[in-house]
Amino acid sequence: MLHYIIAIQRGINMKKHYIYVVLTRTNTIISKLIHNFTKDNYTHAAISLDKELNYMYSFGRKWAYNPFIGGFIHEHIDEGGYKFSKVLPGLIIELQVTEDQYHRANRLLNQFIYKSDYYKYNYLGLINNLMYKEICYENRFLCSEFVYHILNESGIADFKKARNLVRPEDFLQLEGKIIYEGDLRALKPQVSRKGYIIPHEFYIEDAKLNWFKN
Repeated sequence: MLHYIIAIQRGINMKKHYIYVVLTRTNTIISKLIHNFTKDNYTHAAISLDKELNYMYSFGRKWAYNPFIGGFIHEHIDEGGYKFSKVLPGLIIELQVTEDQYHRANRLLNQFIYKSDYYKYNYLGLINNLMYKEICYENRFLCSEFVYHILNESGIADFKKARNLVRPEDFLQLEGKIIYEGDLRALKPQVSRKGYIIPHEFYIEDAKLNWFKN
């Protein structure tokens, strides 16, 4: 019995933990402006604690048809700013993290959830970011600024620069595994919940469909 208990404990300790960074380029006005200025393929970033993207969070518009009121949001691929894109170019990065890093990220996200009304979208930060001007606010975040804040404070990533200067494209530097790249609309939604089925085998070479021509 003792050996059985030890084996169970070892199995729990050996459990792998993952965090997912989701990069997209939507068809919204702000996304187009950012793309025209930076020429980056990806203009939006979100973070998820599960592969099905049930718990995916970022900063963006609170309501789909009102781009002027933004803040901390719980995102779904077929809602909010995503719904304006018939084709949604995107990329999902899987990061294997330690148990401590995972729980630290989870606690940070819970703080944002608990005080969601306190946090606002950093509209002025868009200009500061494009002008490479280092200015951070306690309760205002850009989407990429927020994702980086969670990763950095959890000890997962350090880009050696102010969080407001981080752009979605910077997350391509992460030492993670790209598990999906292409049209996120192609992900098959699960029937019982909003989660999405991500193919276990996906070859980037087979996805060269010129997503970014439009």
